[in-house]
Amino acid sequence: MKTIAVALTGASGMPYGLRLIECLLQADCRVQVLYSQVAQIVARQEMDIALPSRASEARTWLMERYGAPEDRLQVYGREEWFAPLASGSNPPDAMAVCPCTMGTLAAIAAGLSNNLIERAADVCLKERRTLVLVPRETPFSTLHLENMLRLSRMGVVILPPSPGFYHRPQRVEDLVDFVVARVLDQLGVPHALVARWGDADQ
Repeated sequence: MKTIAVALTGASGMPYGLRLIECLLQADCRVQVLYSQVAQIVARQEMDIALPSRASEARTWLMERYGAPEDRLQVYGREEWFAPLASGSNPPDAMAVCPCTMGTLAAIAAGLSNNLIERAADVCLKERRTLVLVPRETPFSTLHLENMLRLSRMGVVILPPSPGFYHRPQRVEDLVDFVVARVLDQLGVPHALVARWGDADQ
C-alpha cells in the first residue's frame, strides 16, 4: 500500500487538491494531508468549505467527507515536527503539492524548511522520492520559470494544471479530473478518471 503526502497551499485550485485526496483514498493509498493557513482561505473562497484549523478536526471532516477508514488518512499541523514525513527515516512514497503557490515552490527550490510542507518536500528530494508540484499561476515570471527549471533538474515533476479538451469535457469536474489524472499518473497510482489518448472508447 502506497503512502502519499498531499499538501494544499494558498494558490487557486483547491478542487484539484481535494479531488486528488479523494482519488488516492479510493485507490487504497495511505494519505498524509498537510495544508497552509492560506489554503483555508482559498477553500472558503473557491468551494465554500470551512477547512478546520485543527489537524484533528480536519481529519475527522475529511474522513466523513470521503468515507475514509481511520488507518488510511492522517492530517498534520504546519508545525508538527514529529510527523513521520518530517524525517528521512519515515518518508512517504511520493508527495504532491496541489495546488502549489509560487512562494512554496521557491522555498522548496531554495531548500528552506520553515514549515512542515516545505520540510516534507525537502525530505522527498533528499530521499529521491517522487515529488509533484502543481503550480497555479499565470503568466509565469522569469523567476518562477527559473525556480521550476531548478527543481526539474533535481527530478521534481512540474505539472501546471492545464487541462486538455480532447476528452470533450462537459462539466468543470471533467476538467478537474483531467488534471488530477495526470497527477495520479506521476504518483504511480492507477485510475480510470478520463479516457487516454488513442483509446478506442475515447
